[in-house]
Amino acid sequence: MGKVYYVSKHVGLGLLVLAVTALVTIIALSIAYDKERAKNQDTLGDGAADGTTPVPTPFTPKEPWDRYRLPVSLVPVSYNVTLWPRLKPGADGMYFFTGKSAVVVRCVKETDLLIIHSNKLNLTSFNGHHAVLTGLGQATAPAIQNSWLVVKTEFLVIQLRSRLSVGASYVLYTEFKGELADDLEGFYRSEYTEDGVRKVVATSQMQATYARKTFPCFDEPAMKAVFNVTIIHDQDTVALSNGMEIGTADSVIDGVSVRVTTFEPTERMSTYLLAFIVSDFVNIKSTQNKNLLIRIWARRKAIDSRQGDYALNVTGPILQFYEQYFNATYPLSKSDQIALPDFNAGAMENWGLVTYRETALLFDPIMSSTGNKETITTVVSHELAHMWFGNLVTLQWWNDLWLNEGFASYVEYLGADYAEPTWSIKDKIILSDVHKVFAVDALASSHPLSRREEEVNTPAQISEMFNTISYSKGAAVLRMLSEFLTEPVFTKGISSYLNTFAFGNTVYTDLWDHLQQAVENTPGMHIPHTVHDIMNRWTLQMGFPVVTIDTRTGSITQKHFLLDPDSVLDRPSQFNYTWFVPIKWMKTGVEQQQHWLLQETDSHIPMRVSGEDWVLANTNVAGYFRVNYDLDNWHRLLSLLNTNHQALSIINRAQIIDDAFNLARAKIINTTLALTTTKYLSKERDYIPWESALRNLDYYILMFDRTEVYGALQLYLKKQIQPLFEHFKTITANWTKVPTGHTDQYNQNNAIGIACSMGVQGCGELIKSWYRQWMENPHHNPIHPNLKSTVYCSAIAFGGVEEWDFAWRMFKNATLASEASRLRSGMACTKAPWLLNRYLEYTLDPTKIRKQDATSTIHYIARNIVGMPLAWNFVRARWSYLFKQYGGRSFSFSGLINGITKRLSTEFELQELMKFKEDNLHVGFGSATMALEQAIEKTTANIKWVAENKAHVLKWFNDESK
Repeated sequence: MGKVYYVSKHVGLGLLVLAVTALVTIIALSIAYDKERAKNQDTLGDGAADGTTPVPTPFTPKEPWDRYRLPVSLVPVSYNVTLWPRLKPGADGMYFFTGKSAVVVRCVKETDLLIIHSNKLNLTSFNGHHAVLTGLGQATAPAIQNSWLVVKTEFLVIQLRSRLSVGASYVLYTEFKGELADDLEGFYRSEYTEDGVRKVVATSQMQATYARKTFPCFDEPAMKAVFNVTIIHDQDTVALSNGMEIGTADSVIDGVSVRVTTFEPTERMSTYLLAFIVSDFVNIKSTQNKNLLIRIWARRKAIDSRQGDYALNVTGPILQFYEQYFNATYPLSKSDQIALPDFNAGAMENWGLVTYRETALLFDPIMSSTGNKETITTVVSHELAHMWFGNLVTLQWWNDLWLNEGFASYVEYLGADYAEPTWSIKDKIILSDVHKVFAVDALASSHPLSRREEEVNTPAQISEMFNTISYSKGAAVLRMLSEFLTEPVFTKGISSYLNTFAFGNTVYTDLWDHLQQAVENTPGMHIPHTVHDIMNRWTLQMGFPVVTIDTRTGSITQKHFLLDPDSVLDRPSQFNYTWFVPIKWMKTGVEQQQHWLLQETDSHIPMRVSGEDWVLANTNVAGYFRVNYDLDNWHRLLSLLNTNHQALSIINRAQIIDDAFNLARAKIINTTLALTTTKYLSKERDYIPWESALRNLDYYILMFDRTEVYGALQLYLKKQIQPLFEHFKTITANWTKVPTGHTDQYNQNNAIGIACSMGVQGCGELIKSWYRQWMENPHHNPIHPNLKSTVYCSAIAFGGVEEWDFAWRMFKNATLASEASRLRSGMACTKAPWLLNRYLEYTLDPTKIRKQDATSTIHYIARNIVGMPLAWNFVRARWSYLFKQYGGRSFSFSGLINGITKRLSTEFELQELMKFKEDNLHVGFGSATMALEQAIEKTTANIKWVAENKAHVLKWFNDESK
């Protein structure tokens, strides 16, 4: 056990004494409050204490309540929160919850204002005010002069007649009523049907700024406190929260028979990590980890059909791995994980009670695919990493979100690899994170990993930080850091950081401090600059370099890589867009070496070769940069791929392809040179290089599938995929067996999907026969789970209304979330415009398509060449509605903009996009604001690229497909 937890016990004891004192005060106050409340009618208006409109506050930025950040005068110590969600609607048809909260605050700076977050809560009036303030211990609380709600900044402001005393503690008591809405935010309602019975779950999502919708609180990550939670609920339900339940009692409150569940006090934690759930779910459990209670919760039918077993089996090993990796014991008494029918994010790392979409936690041994299993393993691994990195030690403010999400996105591969060592899953970071984020970070509209605090203020700006840069670039640069420090030094620094700042908050420089200490305490360890100096160049400026190696001279240079070299940068960099670049490289017959590129040009590296010898840089794709070579070396590498591709690692083969295609788009190398990297693919059997090639060729498909180029492209890709299709047909005994390799199962999907779409003989008939067999016997699906996504899409694309309607019936009756998800995606593949338009309309009806799935369904439809203009028109026509429902703060909303604009590549389409922006400025774009700017930038680049390359690409595909 790490020493930090002994410290936490002493801190916890002090807090407990304070909490007990507060509780005594609160009980006494409650009697007085009940009398006071009897004098004041509790109403549900727009938020004022007396049910009238909130007191209008003119916007004057000088006032503290007009700023989005909390003042620093008060800090919370502990909360006593009681919530009572009603799982049946009231007389007005509305679902609601009631609650009361007492927060102990300590004054650290003299003030006559108490400002606390409160949003969309209707607060009970106490003698005309929204709250009651009392002193704790010897402190005497000033009388409240006035109180009001500020809608814009989501504050409850309490003005006092005199100042609070520095060092004194006070108790702020509120009672409130809120809507238990189906908006997937704060304390919300999820619904599902089981055995024909409609059921309601009260659940929560507090990240990033939704705790304030549940109870008045200091809703910033640095405002950590201890939470004492009580939940009142129906007697046939179970209540869950972050802490272990320590007591249940049946009672009658206001004439209603209820159960009251109390929970152990939490550790000191941030509001965004709170969770409250009331449901009739059941669990399976394990105590294999040193008597730590691990439970998986879900719908009864899901648990009964053993859909929670796999998650339970991997949770224990992953927790054990992290305890060893961080050298810090899991600090809680239990680890609950729960699968929810309605959940906007993929998963949420609430401390002690992690929430998931059903697709991210539930695995059916018969109906789920290998991909489903991998998703569960990596998502569970990601969320459990947060138990330490993010929950135990938390960012000071959201501008450093990458510190949380980037770290979890990196180590999720390590935890998953420990749980499933035969999968070689660590290589997948190249596809899933490194190559993915390169595409975004190469834009002039990108942003640094760590932004200035003043750039991230509003809830929408905070939500916008939950993007590919924070997650995937964060993962990529931390992986690079671990590579050049070595894993033992990296983990030593991480452990020191976590144990030093446990239960506290940090900024990114604190991490650099502890990693630098680890370097200095490791004999023989040397890096050319401090960790600060090296990493600041990767985190404080956006983008990344392309490193160019000239094997004729041995010189090496770096330059900021921009996908559109003509784009204008309006974000200056203090480092002039140069980086300290750790380059691992090798050449013919020479083992891997490392060199640091510390300026724009370096000519002192032995990379000079001649004849048939070759140089390969960025081995293991350890660095976050692209690599270019002189033309001679490019040709030597291409020759090596064609004659002996296995001389290079799988991920370096993928890297060569991805680098070449993107260098060509940036006009650094010729487009035909990039295309030539795909010629060897007829001999390639591994998944990662194929996937890299297909993702890059997908850009060509998006740009040209409405032009004459597509026919030639189709012929070429058909020629290249045919050997892979035949390979899998052979090793699966004519599609009757499952490939043994983990990634081979993915590549089988590629082989079938591309072969069918490119017209390989026999593929379409195979797909249609499988789907027809299922239609003839709906109770027996002959399609292997690994192939379902591909088969559903292809069969529905080949078919008509009969195939679509069958999929819809199967979707509505699906009892496994991952099966429903596959069908939902597959239905977007139809080529019938009227079916796609009908499907788009379904996304507006939550009884047909769940709110959590609406934007991704529109995205799926836009992926279809027939569906793209339909989805684009649909979104433009209904932007106000979509924005109101999903846009203000939704993490997934930016994906909608990305999805519907991917194919835009003409001047007319760019003008339409600009008009869309102009027409909706009054509505706003919320968390999709940056995505819209990037869509405009990418469309502008697409127009130029198509104009410059169309003729060359057409000729190349024509020549190579003969």
